[in-house]
Amino acid sequence: MNIVHKCQLTQLFTNCKWQMVVWTAAAATLFAAGCYSDRFTGNYDDVFEVNNTDDDSAVLEETGREEEAQARIRRRLQELANEEEPTYRMNAGDEIEIRVYGHDDIGMTTKIGPDGTVGIAFLGQIRLSGKTISEGAEHISKGLSPFVKHPVVSITVKEISSETATIVGACAKPGVYSISNGTRLADLYAMAGSSSVRLFNGVHVDVADLDHSYIFRKGEVLPVDFRKAINEGDTLHNLRIRKGDHVFIGQRLEASVTVCGDVSNPHKRLYEKGMGLIETLTAAGWMKETHWSHVIVIRDGLANPRMYKVDVDGILAGKCRNIVLKAGDIVYVPKDNISEYNVFVRKILPSAQLFNLLTTRLTREALLD
Repeated sequence: MNIVHKCQLTQLFTNCKWQMVVWTAAAATLFAAGCYSDRFTGNYDDVFEVNNTDDDSAVLEETGREEEAQARIRRRLQELANEEEPTYRMNAGDEIEIRVYGHDDIGMTTKIGPDGTVGIAFLGQIRLSGKTISEGAEHISKGLSPFVKHPVVSITVKEISSETATIVGACAKPGVYSISNGTRLADLYAMAGSSSVRLFNGVHVDVADLDHSYIFRKGEVLPVDFRKAINEGDTLHNLRIRKGDHVFIGQRLEASVTVCGDVSNPHKRLYEKGMGLIETLTAAGWMKETHWSHVIVIRDGLANPRMYKVDVDGILAGKCRNIVLKAGDIVYVPKDNISEYNVFVRKILPSAQLFNLLTTRLTREALLD
C-alpha cells in the first residue's frame, strides 16, 4: 500500500466515523491489507498507562489511582471504622426474655411476632418492634402498673434474627445472614462458605473474583479492597458489616466487558483476550451522534476505580493506537452533557475530579510532568 492510499483511508476514517457500514468496510480492508497493524489491538500492551511515553497513545488523562485518590479512600474507610455502633432496636423474629421482678408467672421467653408484638399477661398483645431494650422495658412497666405494684421489668435478647446482611455471587452459600456488631466482612464471607468451586479442565478451582467484589451500603459502593480484607486481614478494609449491607462476590470465570452510555446497543459481553475498544464499540452498534468527544474506560472495579479518558477520534484517524481492554472494564460513552456523566459516576470519584476529567484537555507534555 503506498502513502497516497494510506492517507485516503485515514481521511475515510475521519469523515465517515458516524457511518458504521462504511467504517466497518474500511476497517476490514485495512486489516486485510496489513497496513497500520501496529495501530490495532494485537501489538498493544495489556495494561495502558497514562505515563506511556509513546507519541501515539490514545489515553489523554487518567484518574482514580493517584496518591490523592488513595488518601481519599483511606479517609473514607477511617470514617466508616469510626462510626458509632447503631443502637439495637428489637424487631420481628428476635427472641427475647422478659422478666418482672417478683412475678415469675408474668415473665417469659418468646419471639417477637411478624407483626412486631408479643403477648403478655394482663396486657394482651403489646408492640415492641422498633423499640430499644430500655424503651421496651419501660413500655411494659407502664402497662403493668395498674395490675402490679411498682413493676420492675427487664428484657434480655436471646437471639437476634432481624439484624441481617446479604451476600450473593460466587460464594458457596449465598443468602441472608444474621449479624452482630462484631461481624466483619471476612466473617460474613466465611459464613457463606467462602468461594464457590467449579470443575474447570478436570480441576476444582475457586471462582471468586475478589478484585471485582463490592459492598453496597445505603446506595454507596464502599471503597473496600476484598483481597486486603479477606486474605491479609487488613482491619481498615475488613469493615464491620451493618444491617442491610449487600455484599456481591465477583465470579472470575465469567469475565465480561460492559458497554453503556450513548451507544446504539448498550450491553455486557463475554471478555475475549485481546479485544479492543474500537471492536467493542462496533459490536455495540457504535456511538450515537450525540456522544461526547471522548470515551471513558473504567477499570479495576467500582470500589477503587481507575478511569481513562480516551481519544477515539485519534484512533480512527490513525494517529493513536487502539486500546486493549481487560476483563471487568466498563466502557462508558457520555452524551455531550456533563450532568449525565456526573450522575453516572458521582459515587465513584468526588465531583471535582469528575469535572476535571471531563473538561480538561491535557497535552502529552502536561501528562508526563
